[in-house]
Amino acid sequence: MNNLLRLEAGVARIDSADPWTLVRDPATGLPSGPVIVPLACWLEEPGQQGVWLGPDDEVESLKPWFHQLPLIALDFPSFRDGRGYSQAYLLRTRLGWTGELRAVGDVLRDQLSHMRQCGFDSFAVREDKSAEDALKGLAGMSVLYGRSVIEPRPLFRRR
Repeated sequence: MNNLLRLEAGVARIDSADPWTLVRDPATGLPSGPVIVPLACWLEEPGQQGVWLGPDDEVESLKPWFHQLPLIALDFPSFRDGRGYSQAYLLRTRLGWTGELRAVGDVLRDQLSHMRQCGFDSFAVREDKSAEDALKGLAGMSVLYGRSVIEPRPLFRRR
């Protein structure tokens, strides 16, 4: 996947050697190597492949397979659609997902800091945008007032 940013030990970097291929339409055939397939396709044959969820998919449906899932990708079909933030937060907090959580689709620099706070640790930035520029978006805000996956205590509790 081109334009992939990854967090490792809290440090963001461009990952030019990402082995995963996002498959939007499995009917056209699957390429060789690690693939990320839609939830409906993945549920037909649960395995070691990655799975991507659309905004309408229920994250709870994956819980029985967490132990064998290497990666979950959440799709942002439009930058205006924020359901992926809620899905990520649910996966990390209520469901306890600890594996790689990737944002795919219409992922832009301005969203990255907020995505990080919701629990994403890799970001497939839109192909027409600069990955180097997007790295600056992960610096984000220096102080967060509310709670997040990274810091569950609100600001007034951190004193």
